Amino acid sequence: MKSTDKKTLEEIIRVDHAGERGAIKIYEGQLLALNTFKKNDKLKKMIEDMKEHEKEHFEYFDKEIQKRNIKPTVFLPIWDLLGVTLGFGTTMLGEKAAMLCTASVEEVIDGHYKKQLDALGDDEKDLKKSISKFRDDEIEHKNIAYDTGATKDGLYSILDKIIKTSSKAAIKVSEKI
Repeated sequence: MKSTDKKTLEEIIRVDHAGERGAIKIYEGQLLALNTFKKNDKLKKMIEDMKEHEKEHFEYFDKEIQKRNIKPTVFLPIWDLLGVTLGFGTTMLGEKAAMLCTASVEEVIDGHYKKQLDALGDDEKDLKKSISKFRDDEIEHKNIAYDTGATKDGLYSILDKIIKTSSKAAIKVSEKI
């Protein structure tokens, strides 16, 4: 029976707390653009629905942070600002860019959650179950994004690389600090 070491557990909960909050901020930025400059009721409804999933995920990890007395990352205010900026900026570029933002982030999170599920021991069945459910939600968001026009064609491939690299960097930093 494999058990999870304390350091790994703290890193998992800290980074997932930050990541789910970051996802909310990205969607808030997208909604800000959609409510002010880019009117697209269909896209707005999709983003609002995906944001609700992220709020559920964040609330779970927020409770875990408190229950287990884990310090959140010190970078939360910076991630908030960057998340809103990323969401707003990609939405201002258009629907394809907004949906690529979701797809790119969710592809990183899919792999990230898979690694966490592999790292967690049998002593963390409830956490594993929650992360597995959240991973399914993130994969669904990615699929919605591609079904709605996300593309990596042309210059969008550069945007995809920027978003993925930034997401991976934020994960590494948030795990540790």
